[in-house]
Amino acid sequence: MTEPKRLPRLEFADDVRLETLAVRQGLPATPWGENSEALFLTSSFVHPDAATAAARFAQEEEAFVYSRFTNPTTMMMERRLAALEGTEACIATSSGMSAIMLLVMGLLKAGDHVICSRSVFGSTIKLLQGEFGKFGVQTTFVSQTDPEEWRAALRPETKLLFAETPSNPLTEVCDIRALADIAHGAGALLAVDNCFCSPALQQPARLGADLIIHSGTKYLDGQGRVVAGAVCGPAALIDGPFMSVMRSAGMCLSPFNAWVVLKGLETLSIRMEAQGARALALAEWLEAQPQVARVYYPGLKSHPQHALAMAQQGGNGGSVVSFVARGDTPEAARANAFAVIDATRICSITSNLGDTKTTITHPSSTSHGRLTEAQRLAAGITQGMIRVAVGLEHVDDLKADLARGLALI
Repeated sequence: MTEPKRLPRLEFADDVRLETLAVRQGLPATPWGENSEALFLTSSFVHPDAATAAARFAQEEEAFVYSRFTNPTTMMMERRLAALEGTEACIATSSGMSAIMLLVMGLLKAGDHVICSRSVFGSTIKLLQGEFGKFGVQTTFVSQTDPEEWRAALRPETKLLFAETPSNPLTEVCDIRALADIAHGAGALLAVDNCFCSPALQQPARLGADLIIHSGTKYLDGQGRVVAGAVCGPAALIDGPFMSVMRSAGMCLSPFNAWVVLKGLETLSIRMEAQGARALALAEWLEAQPQVARVYYPGLKSHPQHALAMAQQGGNGGSVVSFVARGDTPEAARANAFAVIDATRICSITSNLGDTKTTITHPSSTSHGRLTEAQRLAAGITQGMIRVAVGLEHVDDLKADLARGLALI
């Protein structure tokens, strides 16, 4: 059997650094010799003859066929992100949540079992427990930080362990290598949502994770311009079951959004470094404020998983800081949190994160608003909690912005 024809690849030395790959990896330039990656806004591609078209549709020849599953701009973004994550391949999706949907549809069937951290994003809980639960996929939610809870939850039907580290919004950190060992010992796979750190800080595949999930809407784009997602992992899975689902279900990323994320990746490392430094300074300041009951940030020495986070995240705590406004009752704490948020003049009141503009939100009523109060409390999300995703403004201006509201408590 002859090998299928393959599209050309850009080859780099093994010791080329992440920052270089973030700018250079993709596809070779077209015959026009453009220096900035081309944007291919086309739904379909023309073939020289019927036989070639048949070979391409049968995947006997790697080529661009239809933008629902093959597009040069999207492939450039996929190859670049895979290179940054240190995986063989990547498949781009229309959003971070559609990436998780593709993951489950590509791997699982009715009767299969998932173990998931109870600290993950609220929509992830709803998708796994609610939507896929209707189709017979069972999910057990466990502590983000206790590997023994994950081990105890294993069943013969367990096929997937799913973690998000750091978590949203408590910034809890799981031990990726420990979870990978647990998963592999049971014949299961480990998927890690790397949204908060991005590959600039953390590369889960190097710690044993099989699959990495991204909401490209966040730090990969970095400027709040598009919605995007991706799954990174072994070529056998990406080009096999995941591509099969993509061709049938069509949760594809538009070429324009792929191009925006592609360009965002070029500045990823310098943004994450700068935003992480600002977040640490803000977190240290918040810890000293009497109106603040607790601060959640992996870069703080007071964080329960500080040492683990520094080891896994290259010494950078990331850009998300959560804190709890004091209040004698849940109702009072919620009112105080709202007062702090409403008093801001610089921070953007929005549930998105990963932007160069600092964003602020009340997780209990926004990102985790569809959960029950019992589910929120089980995840540690209280009514007084405020999440700040630190951008690139001067940190002293951010302190003053928050101090205005804290003075009202």
